Amino acid sequence: MQVPDPIELTRLLAELKTEHRELDTAIAHLADTIGRDEIQLTRMKKRKLQLKDAIARVESRLIPDLDA
Repeated sequence: MQVPDPIELTRLLAELKTEHRELDTAIAHLADTIGRDEIQLTRMKKRKLQLKDAIARVESRLIPDLDA
């Protein structure tokens, strides 16, 4: 099993957080639009949740394992 590179994980984490933040802004903008596309809004929200889960996984991998 390959040990993940902390620098690469940190870079990935920053990219995921940026995409999550941008998607949050886009969702807020679309939600305020009259005649908005509900299907698109739902897809964006689903992607945002996927990003949140991916962020949690990467953050978990950055925490060193401690033997009890």
